[in-house]
Amino acid sequence: MPSTVSALWYVDAPDPVAVLREHPGPDPEAAWALARQLNPGRDVVPAASGTMKVWAGPDPESVYIGCYPGVTVVCSTQAALPRPTKLPELLVRPLASEHTYLIAYDLSLGWGAFAHWERGEFRRSFSATRVNILEDEGLPLVWEREYWAGEHPIELAPGEIPDPQLLPFDPPGFADAANQEWLGFRYRGKVSEDALLPEQIEVCGFSLFPKGEAPPIEQPVVEPRVDHTGKRGLLRWLRGKDSPASPRL
Repeated sequence: MPSTVSALWYVDAPDPVAVLREHPGPDPEAAWALARQLNPGRDVVPAASGTMKVWAGPDPESVYIGCYPGVTVVCSTQAALPRPTKLPELLVRPLASEHTYLIAYDLSLGWGAFAHWERGEFRRSFSATRVNILEDEGLPLVWEREYWAGEHPIELAPGEIPDPQLLPFDPPGFADAANQEWLGFRYRGKVSEDALLPEQIEVCGFSLFPKGEAPPIEQPVVEPRVDHTGKRGLLRWLRGKDSPASPRL
């Protein structure tokens, strides 16, 4: 499971998880176009691709995008906001989608956040550490009730003394529950044996450079390959060859 997540989802499909199951390979041309649209002040260069198990929380110089029919995910540090309502307008609804969802957490900080916009109109946001609520805007949703009721308490380490202001739930787990509610899968643990996993969701990688400082590349060859399962695998980007694995994580 990824230790950090900072993802934006643009959704029109009524069943996002079904789309992700039925289309294991994202559209690289659409992903590259969106990466350039969302980063107008940067040079955007195709890089190593992979799955959301590794790239759900990329570094500031990278972005990972998966474009599927009616479902698009953008993994970017721009989504890791203490106050999700401060998300730049460009990122709220770049694709005129019905729903925009923000899911972010950092296990090392005990921080989690989520937010929802409907047709670009804000509906709900939450962000907190274990002891400090940073943002709580909009009407709480029905699925949140059991968390506020203390049915998912924070698991303390042996001998750890609880802070008097400790929330009745773990914020990363709360954010992950929002992901399950809205997108149909979890990053942290399986809800069933046939549940969709982050390692099954492919994303196309891009490196971000200051304008005019990107290394020269040839036009990417957008050519899918077929893996041993017979399904569409990772995409061939530069010069028709597979990109090398990234050592970042």
